[in-house]
Amino acid sequence: MDEKIPAYLYEKKNNVKTILFTALFALLFINLFQPFGSRDWYPGISDIRYFAFSSLIILTGMLVVVISRMILMAYSKRRDVLYWQYALWILCEVVSMSIFYTLFAKFFPKGGVGRDVSEIFRQSLFNTALVLLLPYAISWLYFSWKEKSVLLANMEQEKALDVHARTLVAFPDEKGDLKISITLENLLYIESADNYATIYYLNKSRQSHFLLRNSLKWMEENLTKDTPLVRCHRSYIVNMDKVKILKKVKGGIVLELDAENTPDIPVSKTYYESFMYKFSRYTV
Repeated sequence: MDEKIPAYLYEKKNNVKTILFTALFALLFINLFQPFGSRDWYPGISDIRYFAFSSLIILTGMLVVVISRMILMAYSKRRDVLYWQYALWILCEVVSMSIFYTLFAKFFPKGGVGRDVSEIFRQSLFNTALVLLLPYAISWLYFSWKEKSVLLANMEQEKALDVHARTLVAFPDEKGDLKISITLENLLYIESADNYATIYYLNKSRQSHFLLRNSLKWMEENLTKDTPLVRCHRSYIVNMDKVKILKKVKGGIVLELDAENTPDIPVSKTYYESFMYKFSRYTV
């Protein structure tokens, strides 16, 4: 209860929608259920005239909600509104509108003066709670669903963009200057020799390579996280998406890639466990 309420509960456009929906709900409620004995206020009149009178009464009573929401929006600009404060705010709206309808039912219709005020207020409080809380709850559920739908759509979009960004692997040199970028679907493996690395990839279905001055250690630390790239040997990083066969031989494990004229890539004892952990994520 000491947490801040969601922004959609005090945004201007949502408050306007809530007020309009509540007014429509209240109008239907008073005409269908005729609370407060309102149909007896105007004996002998047609349903159309009763609808006109009841509409005027509802719209007048809704001024309480309009004023309340204007104050709430102004207050929320200066301070955070907590859940318990918002609940108290709504309670004040219900009580204020109940007092309005109690005074109206007591003094406006014929025969109202003779009715007990406490009984009128009790009935008004019950009906007003229904008139306000039901459309409020429906509005809150709708706004919450809409906000979560937008958040989910944004997350999906960000995820798609993130995946798209990761599919293109950038290779800088040891100074940080970008030298080449290759899509993961075309990247085969990387082989190191001293401070140089040779990147093997497919270019128009033909195998190509690019010599880069950078260490395999840097590539392991910066390019293998959340990608199918994995270091399997002190001299090799391999693209798991391109591994066609994992084969156990006398000297250990070798990998055959799904591309012509590529050598078997060894898996050394040093990198065996980390390689097999990542390999398990790519097996069915």
